[in-house]
Amino acid sequence: MAVPAGSRGRRAATGPVGSPVNLAPFRDAVLSDPSPVTGARVAAAVQSSGQLLGTDGVLEAVENLTADLRGLGPLQRLALKGTVTDILVNGPSEVWTDGERGLERSQVTFSNDAEVRALATRLVTAGGRRLDDGNPCVDVRLDGYRVHAVLPPVSTQGTLLSIRIRRPRVFTLAELVGPASGWLPYLEAVVAGRLNFLISGATGSGKTTMLSAMLGLSASFERLVLVEDAAELNPDHPHVVGLQSRHSNLEGSGSVDLGELVRQALRMRPDRLIVGECRGAEVREFLAAMNTGHAGAGGTVHANSAAGVPARLAAMGALAGLEPQALALQASTALDVIIHLDRTAAGRQIRELALLRATSAGTLETVPALVARGTTMEFGPGWRELEPRLFGAGTGQARTAGS
Repeated sequence: MAVPAGSRGRRAATGPVGSPVNLAPFRDAVLSDPSPVTGARVAAAVQSSGQLLGTDGVLEAVENLTADLRGLGPLQRLALKGTVTDILVNGPSEVWTDGERGLERSQVTFSNDAEVRALATRLVTAGGRRLDDGNPCVDVRLDGYRVHAVLPPVSTQGTLLSIRIRRPRVFTLAELVGPASGWLPYLEAVVAGRLNFLISGATGSGKTTMLSAMLGLSASFERLVLVEDAAELNPDHPHVVGLQSRHSNLEGSGSVDLGELVRQALRMRPDRLIVGECRGAEVREFLAAMNTGHAGAGGTVHANSAAGVPARLAAMGALAGLEPQALALQASTALDVIIHLDRTAAGRQIRELALLRATSAGTLETVPALVARGTTMEFGPGWRELEPRLFGAGTGQARTAGS
């Protein structure tokens, strides 16, 4: 017997003789009522159907139907795995997950591309936006998820879905770094010394997780104001408020960008101003804030290496109308340290601490201060300048890398 649409990849509800139950009538019954879909309505639709499902069958039918109508459909069981951070759908027959073990292909499949498109459309609609042929690429935020969808023919292999899962668990810095790595005292000093910092790295390198863990070390009397495109930071701290950007509505109005949120955050008495990810013109307001006395600020930036951060900042500065020379001066005086993360086959790891410096030519460059070399750490030419920022003046070279 064919598996009912929408139930592939998870256990199908079964009747008293163990045969799969067709969920379509239950789904139609719920959707025929325009009122909000709730767990109680789903359960009532199943129980009033008159089908002899048995207790286990009813529970499974409610679970599967709820996933179809309110959750991630056949992807729901993947999202429930605590180690999965991303679910990637490359058409109906190819679903991947990303997590602590890297990319893995799952056994979940869809019946056809129409089923993938239906799920994508429902998720995007739940986020207050529209996904159709006239608007084929959409990004939305839902409770616990960030969803990106692309429809054909923009996508060449069917409907594409990329789902980032926000995990409620907060890692401590010690859990992420581990005392044996040698990096812990340096990162603790960045927070304790209220240095302004950026965490750089490629996609999936753990920048957001690291930023949350570092913010958890902030003094309890400090007020943290978070500015994010999508709310993902969850620091373990008693005083955190968050601002989140907003896309324009279906009429094309009502958007609130990160630059505006940074300006609003400065009016909220932040002890630490945090920009979850610097990606555009908001870098101007962020650097200006750090240069006008807002110490202890932090954020993340996409870059494949610490040496690639200046180019990323220059590109963002150009979007804000900043000349390269002005950007170099602002960034070199505002930011105390760059913390670069790598993701390798061995997992996520800290690769480098670096300084930003304006050159005589008016450009921006990084100067390595502490660099991972295999299982050891080496001081770079920027260490003499970074050390007193971390541990105070007069420390000399008392510390050794990894001590």
